[in-house]
Amino acid sequence: MSRFIPVDRQTDYLLPPSVDEWLPDGHLARFVVDVVEQLDLSTLTRRYMGRGSKAHHPAVLLSLLIYGYATGVVSSRKIERATYDSVAFRYLAANTHPDHDTLATFRRRFLPELEQLFVQVLLLAREMKLLKLGTIALDGTKLKANASKHKALSYGHAKKLEAQFRAEVKALTERAESADKEDAADGMEIPAEIARREARLAAIAEAKAKIEARAEERDATEQAAYQEKVARREAQRKAGKKPRGRDPEPPTGGPRDKDQINFTDPQSRIMPVTGKGFDQCYNAQAAVDTESLLVTHVHVTQATNDKQQVMPLLTAWQGYPETLGKPDHLLGDTGYFSASNIQACHDHGIEPLLAM
Repeated sequence: MSRFIPVDRQTDYLLPPSVDEWLPDGHLARFVVDVVEQLDLSTLTRRYMGRGSKAHHPAVLLSLLIYGYATGVVSSRKIERATYDSVAFRYLAANTHPDHDTLATFRRRFLPELEQLFVQVLLLAREMKLLKLGTIALDGTKLKANASKHKALSYGHAKKLEAQFRAEVKALTERAESADKEDAADGMEIPAEIARREARLAAIAEAKAKIEARAEERDATEQAAYQEKVARREAQRKAGKKPRGRDPEPPTGGPRDKDQINFTDPQSRIMPVTGKGFDQCYNAQAAVDTESLLVTHVHVTQATNDKQQVMPLLTAWQGYPETLGKPDHLLGDTGYFSASNIQACHDHGIEPLLAM
């Protein structure tokens, strides 16, 4: 008599299977479905015109995206494959299989509406007594961009290349004039070579303009920080206290030779990464309720450090419904400490707990 459980992949089910029986009661996928069913999705459903073939319901697509993000499956192609391979994803999709184009289009098309649904989830959590805003912790992390840092061009190198290509264009022009604008003896097509270098010069000029625009934004931020330091030291002097250290030096304006732009992903920035030196990244910020551990706000910035990231959080909270309430304390590490951030928290009625 065999001691093994029989393996039978051929016999049909005597009764039709139900997707509701595929997962245990406490599974995260069930919770996602329960939450999404309580959301007001009318702003999404009204956008479907009813023409053409039948569409997947927004509740199904939203459930797949939420569960995918919660479990680390963020690619639309991977989510599509998971609707075949994963029991949880098959349950969420009700045994249908939305393709990756449908998922990606849904995410792009309804991004503003999805942000509003995020607020609805917080309100629902508050009604369920899961969320009680008290102390909110704010922190950031670097997210690697889909671009290589080796595809970046620095301002200093751009100036060198610009001078090099201008010299080459001049030399080729002189050569073309001496050859009476005909192809060189070695077969080189001089007009094509000149056009190629002029195209590179145009690309370099565009890159330099973007770097210079970024430098202007940085100059404004650094100048404001400098004025803040000067004002603080002057206040100490008027109070009869001697400021510590040297007086701050005014910032030097304009682009620096090390300023860079990436040709693959121009919006990303070179940022320090823990244990890995520098990489092409974004700075993602998240504010979390310390009791329920629910995320109450997220945003992504191009700023390398966190000094300027308190105000976006406070501004976002101003747009939240009053029924959600306001936090009492904001918890942050030393990267968020500045006199302006302290003042901003007090102006919004929040006690700052920022490491100095």
